[in-house]
Amino acid sequence: MAPRCWRWRPWSSWTRTRLPPSRSIQNFGQHFSTQEQTPQICVVGSGPAGFYTAQHLLKHHSRAHVDIYEKQLVPFGLVRFGVAPDHPEVKNVINTFTQTARSDRCAFYGNVEVGRDVTVQELRDAYHAVVLSYGAEDHQALDIPGEELPGVFSARAFVGWYNGLPENRELAPDLSCDTAVILGQGNVALDVARILLTPPDHLEKTDITEAALGALRQSRVKTVWIVGRRGPLQVAFTIKAARPRKRLMELLLRTATEKPGVEEAARRASASRAWGLRFFRSPQQVLPSPDGRRVAGIRLAVTRLEGIGEATRAVPTGDVEDLPCGLVLSSIGYKSRPIDPSVPFDPKLGVVPNMEGRVVDVPGLYCSGWVKRGPTGVITTTMTDSFLTGQILLQDLKAGHLPSGPRPGSAFIKALLDSRGVWPVSFSDWEKLDAEEVSRGQASGKPREKLLDPQEMLRLLGH
Repeated sequence: MAPRCWRWRPWSSWTRTRLPPSRSIQNFGQHFSTQEQTPQICVVGSGPAGFYTAQHLLKHHSRAHVDIYEKQLVPFGLVRFGVAPDHPEVKNVINTFTQTARSDRCAFYGNVEVGRDVTVQELRDAYHAVVLSYGAEDHQALDIPGEELPGVFSARAFVGWYNGLPENRELAPDLSCDTAVILGQGNVALDVARILLTPPDHLEKTDITEAALGALRQSRVKTVWIVGRRGPLQVAFTIKAARPRKRLMELLLRTATEKPGVEEAARRASASRAWGLRFFRSPQQVLPSPDGRRVAGIRLAVTRLEGIGEATRAVPTGDVEDLPCGLVLSSIGYKSRPIDPSVPFDPKLGVVPNMEGRVVDVPGLYCSGWVKRGPTGVITTTMTDSFLTGQILLQDLKAGHLPSGPRPGSAFIKALLDSRGVWPVSFSDWEKLDAEEVSRGQASGKPREKLLDPQEMLRLLGH
């Protein structure tokens, strides 16, 4: 991923920026000499990348202390806010993350936005090492006319809406149309299509939000098209199977060519809802309704493939087709944002430039997960990637590349946050919110009813 021109230099070759004297780490650290043999490590982000990084560090260094900072009030990132509600088995990793968070050498600080409430430089001054694991918080724009029309949403926001991400709780998509179009053919696109078409009574025992369930009960969406600019060999979605790409092609081919049996044909004929894949189509323009107030369709350029292997790309043939629809969901990818002016960021690749997880030209700073390699892969991919970053960090620690001497860690940062009026949420606080969610869900037979309002969460915690 990283260009060869990126370089990493050990800590000793750098002159570090100091905090102002009034907040001097040297003065503050005089009270923490007993921590000299305890590596203080900070992880930014509490999704899979953050927790797997912390897990590796704690497992492979018997004295390391890891603090996890998270801008949401609650932990677990995309496991909580991204995994579809009808795939509860994928969320079982939360049990492993909870064991990590309960370690006496690990602490969670939610409601702390790095880059706003505390700077990366302040974290670097307080810890021996800092790992950026904050994921991909944004979506790729379509950059076509009409994208701003009502009825056009990013799939990321739509997923956040039905999964209880606080910033998306008021999305209120209009589901009164007959046809929805999803642009992109990855796993998120399939999740969104499935949620749109699944009978609501099949979802009411999941952790989908009550607001989303209510909207889906009123939904008139009957047809969903999943559109991709390339062909079936290039689809991005995956299946659980040995040799998954070959198996996927077999499934697609069989579905497209085999004549269904009598029972299957009858089932399809009586189905009230349908979906389909449309290949070799690229969005050109979102078409407005006659009054210009909302989406009425999408104009697609017909494409063909040029090139071989990984160099294959879709190019327009000159033909176009208009597809009527009342809802457009863009699912062409997530992207990371820069977190802090002091941290290098590659806007084209959407990653923090790094060599094996070492942030380029910033000693003691590391990255893992999507902000390291881009928004690709599944949770197990992120696990492997995060373990590698943890391994590299521990190698640097052993080789003496990280600063020696004590670091105050969270003691200094908590004092800093307190002076700025920021109230961190601990993991025990989260467990109180977790119990409240579970209690609210029991009344309707759900595993939980997610809390959506950060202010309500803080009130429940007595703040």
